[in-house]
Amino acid sequence: MEILQTVMEQGLIYGILAVGVYITYRILNLADLSVDGTFPLGAAVTAAWLVSKGGNPIVACLLALIAGGLAGLVTGLLHVGLKINSLLSGILVMMGLYSVNIRVMDNSANVPLNSANIIFPRYGKSEIRILIVLAFALLVKLGIDLFLKTKRGFILRAVGDNEQLVTSLAVNKNSVKVLGLVIANALVALSGSIFAQSQGYSDAGMGTGMVVTGLAAVIIGETILKISTMIWGKLSFIKATTAVFLGAVLYQGAIALAMRIGMVQSDLKLVTAIIVALALSLNGVSFKKLNLKSLVGGDNSASNKKSA
Repeated sequence: MEILQTVMEQGLIYGILAVGVYITYRILNLADLSVDGTFPLGAAVTAAWLVSKGGNPIVACLLALIAGGLAGLVTGLLHVGLKINSLLSGILVMMGLYSVNIRVMDNSANVPLNSANIIFPRYGKSEIRILIVLAFALLVKLGIDLFLKTKRGFILRAVGDNEQLVTSLAVNKNSVKVLGLVIANALVALSGSIFAQSQGYSDAGMGTGMVVTGLAAVIIGETILKISTMIWGKLSFIKATTAVFLGAVLYQGAIALAMRIGMVQSDLKLVTAIIVALALSLNGVSFKKLNLKSLVGGDNSASNKKSA
């Protein structure tokens, strides 16, 4: 039971990060590696505010959100302003943020939050911890869903699909890309802030591999959504953001299972690579050819007509 609660808690935290990755990877169609630096930035800002200033943990989350947005702004300006490839822009920001994060944490690579006031209860009460994380996850999900329904959200989605359409609407596509990167990295930093408070420390190296974790969640979620659509048809109440959160929880479940069967921490990168490879291959399968409806009894009427 405790393992399931841990999987749920960490899965929802990483789900917030994965929504940020979804915005850049799927909506904007950009490869943004600054995620590996923005995640610990959120944790570093949180640690500095809580430990050095003795501040409020909710304010710490808001400050992390702002700091992540500023990091996304830098990535965007490097990409659209200086015409640097989005991949290289992300790498440059990620490298720079490592030094920034250590500076923010008062030249320390690791800051414990033992005596700090955090959003989680200190001892036990795992159900309350999950409810707190769930509240943040719902705020992010509903906020992004509502934003994507607005005119600005529509334009954001259009930039990734058809830049010429956005230009024909007399909208600056570069400013829209920057906005998307700001929102995405703000969410990633928020995830880092919540994660640091959940684990009780902030570490400058805790962002390593976060972009892969986010991508894994996005791809797993999309694969599940694709399969469910082929079986039951389009379910209007299941949004892409819901699938991303589900993918993040399932990914954490797979990692927990790998640890349970005896794998060590150093094996997890291999496990992640295998999970992502499988999800990518499944995501590329034409499920129509597999006739999944017939496998679950959804095509009975069609077969009856044929026999008649």
